[in-house]
Amino acid sequence: MNDRDATERGSTSGRRCLITGVTGQDGAYLSRFLLAKGYEVWGTYVQGVETDTPRLDALGVTEKVNLVPLDLTDTAQIRAAIESARPHEIYNFAAQSNVAVAFKRPVYTGDVTALGAARILDAVHDIDPSIRFYQASSSEMFGGASSEPFDEDSSFRPRSPYATAKVYAHWTTVNYREAHGMFTVSGICFNHESPLRPPEFVTRKISLAVARIKLGLAEELSLGNVSARRDWGHAREYVEGMWLALQQDEPMDYVFATGEAHSVEEFAEEAFAVAGLDVERRLRIDPSLMRPTDVDVSLGNPARAAERLGWTAATRFHGLVREMVEADIGLLSGGARGEAIYAAER
Repeated sequence: MNDRDATERGSTSGRRCLITGVTGQDGAYLSRFLLAKGYEVWGTYVQGVETDTPRLDALGVTEKVNLVPLDLTDTAQIRAAIESARPHEIYNFAAQSNVAVAFKRPVYTGDVTALGAARILDAVHDIDPSIRFYQASSSEMFGGASSEPFDEDSSFRPRSPYATAKVYAHWTTVNYREAHGMFTVSGICFNHESPLRPPEFVTRKISLAVARIKLGLAEELSLGNVSARRDWGHAREYVEGMWLALQQDEPMDYVFATGEAHSVEEFAEEAFAVAGLDVERRLRIDPSLMRPTDVDVSLGNPARAAERLGWTAATRFHGLVREMVEADIGLLSGGARGEAIYAAER
């Protein structure tokens, strides 16, 4: 179906990909990356929920992506999307990925995030098992395990319904590789952020709040657990690692991380410093924002990705925070300036 005899792995022109969850942060950055390499990009979105495309718009690629609606609980829709796109590669980003929402809707989270991946893999196995498949696994899977920094061989101990669902999807991806000989890869991504991050995630919540305070539109920032430490990198760079993982001769799983951890409080302090504001006067701790269970430290070891893929995270913590704060100040100050910052290569 995919004419792979005529499409060598060393040439990207003419290849087709299907990106589930294309309207999200990772989907937008990967779309731009693959379009620049000559791919024909197909992307799915949840009809009626994410029919707008602000992140694709910000990167100037909306009109270049073939958009199709997809419900990951609907096997027929999944098969139809694959048969329409006829992809050489599938990148599965679609999920219910908000941890707080997952505690409120655990069954729905499992149906979409866990069983959604299984439905895609089952369809690929039936339609064309030569399609290369990337599963967006998460550092949340390590949860309360104690052997950080975490690598590909570390144990999982999920501490949220979202993380539990991701563990199921991860091992299902491994199982299709081992049981059926399919080229399936899980990329265990630690926190990767950008100005395109949705505002419900803590980093974007911080950068937007700081921008509003800077511009006199708000008075303070409320946060929950500020002592949690995370390994934060830039999403723009992580999608390149995902692509590299599917270009190898043999499939295997990879951790994508910076190898550095910083607390939520440090992120807030750095963000206020970028804006020239006093964090002590503006930051409020709100116990109602605490999760029922949380991960104290999440730190990754990206050694395999560096050795086998030649991939490393170039943007470090301070540069990431500065870019996000400046982008949101620009966005709230005037749309054109903000959009330019979104789309700029750094």
